[in-house]
Amino acid sequence: MSTRTTFQPVLERIAEEIERTPGSGRPADYIPALAACDPRRFGMAVAEPDGTVYGVGDWREPFSAQSITKVFTLALDLSREGDALWEHVGREPSGNPFNSLVQLEYENGIPRNPFINAGALVVTDRLHTRTGDAAGELLAFLRAESGNPDLTYDEEVAASETAHGDRNAALGHFMASYGNIDNPVPVLLEQYFRQCSVAASCADLALATGFLARHGIRADGTRLLSRSQAKQVNAVMLTCGTYDAAGEFAYRVGLPGKSGVGGGIIAVVPGHCTLCVWSPGLDERGNSVAGVAALDRFTTLTGLSVF
Repeated sequence: MSTRTTFQPVLERIAEEIERTPGSGRPADYIPALAACDPRRFGMAVAEPDGTVYGVGDWREPFSAQSITKVFTLALDLSREGDALWEHVGREPSGNPFNSLVQLEYENGIPRNPFINAGALVVTDRLHTRTGDAAGELLAFLRAESGNPDLTYDEEVAASETAHGDRNAALGHFMASYGNIDNPVPVLLEQYFRQCSVAASCADLALATGFLARHGIRADGTRLLSRSQAKQVNAVMLTCGTYDAAGEFAYRVGLPGKSGVGGGIIAVVPGHCTLCVWSPGLDERGNSVAGVAALDRFTTLTGLSVF
């Protein structure tokens, strides 16, 4: 299909359909700074591999990226240590809530995958060991790939996460007891909460994800990941990127994707484009209701899918 002539009309059609459907889902209420978001907000952006970006609705409105950032820290660490990372975190779907402690005990402190909170803590810890500032490394990467030098942390969200971070602290200490965390847990938690507090728009995140559509090549033409590593990240996104609803997401959308409880979802069509959709109303598993519906319609209308 000729994307030049079809992405914008497709996005506009999706936005009209979303507008007609009754709002459902509710914002993440366990992070007070997110609870006030209007669940009816909606934005969607598509970025082509050459950096051309299309958008609709609130596509330039910054929102809390939350767990979407886990994709970028995974890529940044994988580019540095390669397959050694997988000795410390698995690649299998969890089937349990994203902040579950139960599975960790069965599996001797090795998290099931890098996108549940325990796994993301391990990845951030390892990136911090290699860079001295994991959150800063992430922010620099997102600014460079999105072309937005103003992209930054939301300090209110970071403070809110810190104040309500007991479960993540428990995960960190539990894994540290198995020797799977290098840095002091308080240092790791500060890095992790800053990472999750990044505020970015659909346009920013669609562009920043472009390296996964370009098979590992950054916006400036340099290589971040090998083609094989980019495939690995996309595969883990497909199987693990939407918490314990990854099977349903693969069934409905058919793309590698990663959601965050801020209401955003990124998705990748390798070789073709990257997407980001945002709507704060979440289902019971922490995924944007309108966001999943919009991506479902996108793959249906365009025929673009990995299947």
